[in-house]
Amino acid sequence: MRKRGKPAFPGGVHPTDGSDKALSMEAAVQIYEPEIVTILSEQSFGGKCQIMVQPGDHVTEGELIGRPDAFMAAPLHASVTGTVLEVREVIHQGRSISACIVRREADSEKEKKAYRTEAADIRGISREEILAGIRDGGLTGMGGAGFPTHKKYETDKPIDALLINGAECEPYLTCDYRLMLEEGYALINGVRLLLKGSGAKKASICIEDNKPLAAKNLEEILDAARRSGVMDAQEQVEVRVLPTQYPQGGERQLIQAVLGREVPMGGLPADVGVIVSNVGTARAAADMLLGQLPLIRRIVTVTGSVKHPGNYLVPIGTSARELAELCGGVTTPENRVIAGGPMTGPCVASNWNGEEELFYITKNTSGIMVLPEPDYEEQPCIRCAGCESVCPAGLVPYKIEFAFLEEDYDTCEKLYASECIACGCCSYTCPAKRDLTVRTRMARDMVKQRMRERAVKTS
Repeated sequence: MRKRGKPAFPGGVHPTDGSDKALSMEAAVQIYEPEIVTILSEQSFGGKCQIMVQPGDHVTEGELIGRPDAFMAAPLHASVTGTVLEVREVIHQGRSISACIVRREADSEKEKKAYRTEAADIRGISREEILAGIRDGGLTGMGGAGFPTHKKYETDKPIDALLINGAECEPYLTCDYRLMLEEGYALINGVRLLLKGSGAKKASICIEDNKPLAAKNLEEILDAARRSGVMDAQEQVEVRVLPTQYPQGGERQLIQAVLGREVPMGGLPADVGVIVSNVGTARAAADMLLGQLPLIRRIVTVTGSVKHPGNYLVPIGTSARELAELCGGVTTPENRVIAGGPMTGPCVASNWNGEEELFYITKNTSGIMVLPEPDYEEQPCIRCAGCESVCPAGLVPYKIEFAFLEEDYDTCEKLYASECIACGCCSYTCPAKRDLTVRTRMARDMVKQRMRERAVKTS
């Protein structure tokens, strides 16, 4: 049994023994090219873009097809070369969203760029060019809410630390792990670019200690890059191995674990001099600035109750149903399909038979997971306070749930429901199987809405 390290932040859980990740950890990334892609105008909640193309238009891979129409939006690009079939509303995870549907043409063989196999010389690339590149390339967070990357890096706050999140603490998911193993040079080159773009003194690539091969691979690449002479002595990049503990990959938890700093209530990482970016986002930075390729593809883990779990590099807009079929289909008729990981991902279908569409891959879709339908029912809360002991935000979820069910939003606010990170630890540990995460998150959203309304009234 692997010895657990000392916890670096309060709360948290150890939800699995590693057998979940073992389903796909050794599955090398396979490329899948669908015939048709459905590119959503809203790649993350609230991140709406205005589609600029019409049916019948010919688009090329990487061509701009959507302009940001909201604060949470980043530019949208064609993920394949082909013909626009339709621009229409589609149902995605229960919501109606406008989408550009493209039929892919046969691909020409792509040249493998040098930045993917060796350290790149980035001395001639200015900070301004890096910021423009991550903005124009449509880069977003690829491990969470899909926040536009350029908005983090264009902060007016002084930044002294850059954390590259490779923790991948969600059970089952291994897409980031495979990226760190198979695309190490592209990742390191992207980290170096983001470090220069952030203005920070040092970048730390943060990996949990259940991924020793990934840490070793990146250490070796960094050593080779330093010996090559193209990596300046000022480029301080390290691999930081952390004890395995969920939710290590949460921004606030990672900052506390690595730097010992606490982000203030209602604040952002920049308020404590930090920017956090996912390893996938760093890889995308290298693609854009060294390969002139916007964020149009990503690696997705398909796992759980499927015949052949695996990792796939796919264009944005790929059908989740097609990927599930590619893995041999589901192995249990009584199932739940989750978009992302089991702790934070939404359930998109129950007892799915493989016929209906599930959803479409977006920039922040990390996984497609199938789990057996649980055979338990909610029971009354026994006030054991187990949820309080594991909450990494220091909240009391069962009290927030009581207040929310009573529609007592004043009490929700007094209990700091606004600080919920929706990690799922409370529901995971609850012996009564209460839907604490769902209700605490709803309380958070309600409290934040009330706070915004008050701010408008007083402005």
